[in-house]
Amino acid sequence: MQDQPNAELLALAHAGDQHAWQEIIDRHIRLVWAVARSHRLSPEDAADVNQAVWLILAENLTTIRNPERLSAWLATTARRESLAVLRLRGREQPVDLWDSVDEDPTPEDLVVDLDTDSHLWRAYTGLTDRCRQILHLFAFAPEMPFQQVAAAVGIPSNSLGPTRGRCLDVLRRRLARMEVVR
Repeated sequence: MQDQPNAELLALAHAGDQHAWQEIIDRHIRLVWAVARSHRLSPEDAADVNQAVWLILAENLTTIRNPERLSAWLATTARRESLAVLRLRGREQPVDLWDSVDEDPTPEDLVVDLDTDSHLWRAYTGLTDRCRQILHLFAFAPEMPFQQVAAAVGIPSNSLGPTRGRCLDVLRRRLARMEVVR
């Protein structure tokens, strides 16, 4: 197969000949890698470009106009894919994972949280049974459909949204009176 022209190899590869595919890859893989690495891509990005180029070739086996210029076609495809990776990398915002790790709360934070929790619990227990039931279902069974929540509470489903809103308003007002709302 080493002596076969590109046109024959492409036709055989299109027909499913794995040896033809391997010959095409063996002839051109160094070129594809060189183009990707010439764009100063990381080894991982260069591997992605390499994989993308061979996939694009597989998708376009029958559309290559001049098979004897396959090397140029592969180089151009590798260059375009490399530039696409660079464009995407330019849009990425690297994040330092250590910056996002919360530090342990201070004793003051714990006291404030406990105080807030106790205020919230007192405000919640001061609500009507219906409001407590609605808010409980929304908090602890969020996947439950509106119709089921409404049936469980005993109100029409078209009244559930406004009723929930009123319950939350009452809870907010109670918390505001306790000076907890931030």
